[in-house]
Amino acid sequence: MAADGKGLAQSAGALAGIKVIDLTRVLGGPYCTMILSDHGADVIKIEPPQGDEVRDWGPPFDDGDASYFIGVNRNKRALALDIGKPAGREVLLRLLDGADVLVENFKPGAMEKWGFGYADLEARFPGLIHCRVTGFGAEGPLGGLPGYDAVLQAMTGLMSINGDAATGPMRLGCPVVDLATGLYSAIAILMALQERTRSGRGQFIDMTLHDCGMALLHPQAANFFLNGKRPMPLGNPHPNISPYEKFATRTCDIFLACGNDAQFRKLCEILGRPELPADPRFGSNGDRLTHRAALTRELTSAFAEHDGAVLAETLLRSGVPAGPVLAIDEAMAAPHTAARAMVTELDGYRGVGTPIKLSRTPGGTRRKPPRFAQDSVQVLAEHGFAPDRIAALQRDGVVPTVRRK
Repeated sequence: MAADGKGLAQSAGALAGIKVIDLTRVLGGPYCTMILSDHGADVIKIEPPQGDEVRDWGPPFDDGDASYFIGVNRNKRALALDIGKPAGREVLLRLLDGADVLVENFKPGAMEKWGFGYADLEARFPGLIHCRVTGFGAEGPLGGLPGYDAVLQAMTGLMSINGDAATGPMRLGCPVVDLATGLYSAIAILMALQERTRSGRGQFIDMTLHDCGMALLHPQAANFFLNGKRPMPLGNPHPNISPYEKFATRTCDIFLACGNDAQFRKLCEILGRPELPADPRFGSNGDRLTHRAALTRELTSAFAEHDGAVLAETLLRSGVPAGPVLAIDEAMAAPHTAARAMVTELDGYRGVGTPIKLSRTPGGTRRKPPRFAQDSVQVLAEHGFAPDRIAALQRDGVVPTVRRK
């Protein structure tokens, strides 16, 4: 680990000693394995001869690799392998020997075709945890079909509650389904590792973008189950809480989130409108929600007189959740971002730091995102391949050294 940088790992990590074979590409799977690698797992990223396609999802690029790849692949070692060839499958079997976790996102049936279905692997590696990330899973009317983040945002209802009446359904600005699938997959893997300490056995984990997208529908799904009404896109306002939305001030927009009556009273006091809580239309959250339009008019005029940054900090320090609406560059440059080590840097690499803060085994950045096939020779040598065998595998295209176009 380099001596200089920011957000660097200060320990071996909570997952030191865990070996992960990562056959995933694009976003959900790689985000999962980066979480594991941030906290000490040895993640060996195995790419097909064409490479992970998100290396091309730019600009911007750094020496040929797109930011999309760089953002979710730090702390991993990279090996290129053609598992469509028998010799490539033999290499993969060698790598799986002693591995704790296999993560892949091939279409259902692909691994089985190659002899790497869970039934095959369980017989040979009974302690292996096999996590598969797919769009829809193997069963059901859509089983085996491909899925990308935005498509699943549309199909799970997430898009229908984003935007407002004027815009209609809108895709969320971040690939939230992919990211959530990565998070849920990491949680599932850690659960399986914990269970293995009792049983000694691995298991198969069936993760789908569809299921994880559905799991994000709170509180709209809970509202629907209770009242039977179709949730509609509201824009910034919250469907269950008021005031909980964006307001314009004299200098900037701020977002306000009043979760209880005490916070509302404090808000009105700071805004110079202490009479509002006594208005029967605004006495409780239910009242305020029913009369949201009238309350919004009252607050809009009150907010317009203030300096937004000053007001937001005053509210926060008074116990009222509020904050300025920052652009990405402003958020990255914020003092609290630096204090929380949420921008990490190492040898020219910059990324968003790990949000998981452990006291004894803190994680962080150890290695820059790898170039294609960067660590192939090292990884194969560690797994018992002699130099002449490695050279033969490279010569035969089983272990490519450059991306196949």
